[in-house]
Amino acid sequence: MKRMFDTFGLGNLELANRFVFPPIKLGYGNPDGTVTDRQLNFYQQIAKSGPGLVIIEPVSVTADGREHPKQPCVHLPESAAELKKIADVIHGQGSLACLHLNHAGAAANPKATGSGPKAPSVISCPTTGQNSDPLSGEEIRTIVFGYSDAAKKGVEAGFDLIEIQAGHGYLISQFLNNKINNRDDLYGEDRLLFAREVLAAVRVGATAIPLIVRISGNEMSPDFGISQEDLIPLLKLGEEVGISAIHVGMGNVCFSPPWYFHHSSLPDKPQMDSLTWVREHTSIPLIVAGRMGRKEKILKVLDDGLADLVALGRPLIADPDLVLKWQKGADDEVMYCGYCLQGCLHRLKNGEPLGCNLNPAIGLPELEPTANPLKVLIAGGGPAGMSAALYMTRRGHQVTLAEKTDHLGGQFAIAWQAPGKEKMKQGLNTIERSLKDCGASVLMNKPVDAALVKEIEPDLMVWATGAVQNIPEIKGLGDQHVMTSIEYFQGEKEVKGPRVLVIGAGRAGVEIAEKLGKEGYEVVATKRTDPIGSMMEMITKKLALMRIGQMEKVTLMPHTTVKEFKTDSVEMEKDGKKLSVELFQTVILSSGMLSAQGPDDEILNAVPKTEMIGDAKEVQDIFNAVHAGYGLALKY
Repeated sequence: MKRMFDTFGLGNLELANRFVFPPIKLGYGNPDGTVTDRQLNFYQQIAKSGPGLVIIEPVSVTADGREHPKQPCVHLPESAAELKKIADVIHGQGSLACLHLNHAGAAANPKATGSGPKAPSVISCPTTGQNSDPLSGEEIRTIVFGYSDAAKKGVEAGFDLIEIQAGHGYLISQFLNNKINNRDDLYGEDRLLFAREVLAAVRVGATAIPLIVRISGNEMSPDFGISQEDLIPLLKLGEEVGISAIHVGMGNVCFSPPWYFHHSSLPDKPQMDSLTWVREHTSIPLIVAGRMGRKEKILKVLDDGLADLVALGRPLIADPDLVLKWQKGADDEVMYCGYCLQGCLHRLKNGEPLGCNLNPAIGLPELEPTANPLKVLIAGGGPAGMSAALYMTRRGHQVTLAEKTDHLGGQFAIAWQAPGKEKMKQGLNTIERSLKDCGASVLMNKPVDAALVKEIEPDLMVWATGAVQNIPEIKGLGDQHVMTSIEYFQGEKEVKGPRVLVIGAGRAGVEIAEKLGKEGYEVVATKRTDPIGSMMEMITKKLALMRIGQMEKVTLMPHTTVKEFKTDSVEMEKDGKKLSVELFQTVILSSGMLSAQGPDDEILNAVPKTEMIGDAKEVQDIFNAVHAGYGLALKY
């Protein structure tokens, strides 16, 4: 394990360990490109006792290459001074700072740029839903100059290294790619020309500091992704011009987003195969990126000589102290990322700042001790209740958490059982351990009633009892073998087959249908409205529906209402038309959740103050539940 913490020479620099924080879009900046306190808090948290090198979020070398309205700027006169704030914070924690330069090309976001995207040729990017216009020669020269100017500003801002994005389906990759570069000028005849000009321009702007080139080992898109043959000239160019490292990710931002974001359900083999291929074709030191937050995987990559440095992005967002905990041998204390994309990517795509299901404090100032310690009783040990107990205890409150069942976690305790979400279980386990170690009193098999309230005499009651299944009124439902989605995941009732009806094909319903389909059941999942899989993170949904589409025995039926269960049929209505289908041996209700019953008057009258949080207040998701607990701690 010690080899993970060995120093490593990169150009004329020495990294304190083998860990790198990769460029991750945050959505924390101001729209005018100025830096915010939350950005500085974030980079301070990441750099503190963490990776030897921190690569900051992508900056576009010209305004027309931006992806996000709150992306930092490098093209403005004041950009160097603003970016220096970030570099100084990283240096203040003892890490090296790297500026990441990019131009999104066909993947540029018109909401961020104010204009349509430009690319080598006309390219339709499904991620943005936009068609690009071909770049003119003059526009290409402007972008190349933008790289040189950006590199110069990076040096002025005090960055130790510069990384050039040449993969993932962004502009340099678009020029290299013979499937989408259809130009009939020099940039089409010599597809390496643009990359060569960019690297030369960056070296003019940054004459002495090491350069990193980021690529996709495989863009995982046979129809549109760059071929490995088109990558070889770039790798050779890197050797010729003295690039200090190649940063190897996966996927294409337009044509294979699941691989670009390294979703949890994807297999490891294509990544390892691609990394092996890159290792065979260059002698330049390699940084490996993508789902590297498990120690066993890191050690294997290092021991097999596939990479020299390891990028940890989302794992350090979930737990900024991950590297330090590993170094101390405190593996059980690590808050492990589940790669679900729910708190990070899902929020950014919805226009919100990056967050994390497991770490509501990311980018925020440290909690301060409260000036008014309270005796707090929390009803419910689900995500909201556990979060409230953890963070209120850290502030100095005397906390008792009472859970009516024999286990903690609520719906979090069953979420990891869905296909592709198995890695979420480690995060839940860590929250449970943290709760038991934080000093809070935890009472199991203990519902909160008036007697318990009178015994504890809390100053504050926190009602976090979660949600219960909504039971639809359907004639004949009581005569069926029925279970709720929670009962299904908890294994409380036996699933009888061969035919299973899932009522409600939202997030849980889709996950149940896929799980049953993999087990060989004949499944029909209905939803009164569209879309199927509502509330699911977009990539999770896309992958789940793709897998279900390959299952002959699973049928998804949007715009379908179950009307009645008869002795010999089930009556439904689809798109206004009536239909009868064969009976099912099991009916699983996934028809939405309702807030659990609130405290009764006797309880309310026995406490000075009551707060409702999480699903008990409004049914949402794990992210909002965990953040509700943290928000309550901030309030008190």
